[in-house]
Amino acid sequence: MTDTKRFVQLPRASWATLPASSVDLDPATIARLRGIDDPTDETDVREVFRPLAELMARHARNTGQLGRDTADFLGFSATQPPFIVGIAGSVAVGKSTVARLVAELLRRSPGLPKVDLITTDSFLLSNADLETRGLINRKGFPESYDTAALLQFVSDVKTGCPDVATPVYSHIIYDIVPDQHTVVDRPDILVLEGLNVLQPPPWPSPSCHPALSVSDLIDFSIYVDADEANIRDWFIQRFLQLRSTAFSQPDSFFRQYACLDDATAVNLAQGVWDDINGPNLRQYIAPTMQRATVILRKGADHGVESVSIRQV
Repeated sequence: MTDTKRFVQLPRASWATLPASSVDLDPATIARLRGIDDPTDETDVREVFRPLAELMARHARNTGQLGRDTADFLGFSATQPPFIVGIAGSVAVGKSTVARLVAELLRRSPGLPKVDLITTDSFLLSNADLETRGLINRKGFPESYDTAALLQFVSDVKTGCPDVATPVYSHIIYDIVPDQHTVVDRPDILVLEGLNVLQPPPWPSPSCHPALSVSDLIDFSIYVDADEANIRDWFIQRFLQLRSTAFSQPDSFFRQYACLDDATAVNLAQGVWDDINGPNLRQYIAPTMQRATVILRKGADHGVESVSIRQV
């Protein structure tokens, strides 16, 4: 639940009246960007995402000005670090759609900034590594990621390093793709989407020194929230849909599930939620919500019902 002392919560109708980005997205673009069973449409973009894009643009401008003022105060030559946007939330809550919409709106904003979108799935340990460490059934939990590599990646991008490479994760083979990389070359804005991007550093750290975490390098963050019962239903519905899409591909890791009947598929999806996704949400993901700049709260229809802005 949102802490009302730390957040200002606006119902959607009030949020929709705020100043908004002039950028709009046509129906075909929205259809391309939204995920399976996600009903986001032009009304959602107009009422929710365009005001959100305007708020992010203001944060980016002010963050950039602060950097320039600091450099001027110190007598340094001003360099503009990338603005880092973090997007967190549960499996199946719709954070990937939010990330793609945010990235597209920012990419089309005045000045046409260079915007890259990276998901933290790229920093999951390989299935072979997870098997060796006994973590294959903990995939998606914090310990299943190469957190040192993820932190190094964000640090390198933040400090302006050119051609920073990331591994490539495939949801078809359900693993890191061998010998493939995505290169991020000095973007103006980096959108980083993942389950645990708002995780605080471990304390005490293994070295007994205060640790740095990815969340320390994020300038603006969004948490996509909903009741767990709704997210569970969305996960099950997505699983059913995937039987005839991704699961049916010849090289799919989940090809064995493509021909499951509805009842069997529902039971399997419920088990995955109850054993893996639900515990991960409750123990590790949901507790990071209070660290977000903005919380998008969804209702049972998958639509955003309210927007909360952190004050403290």
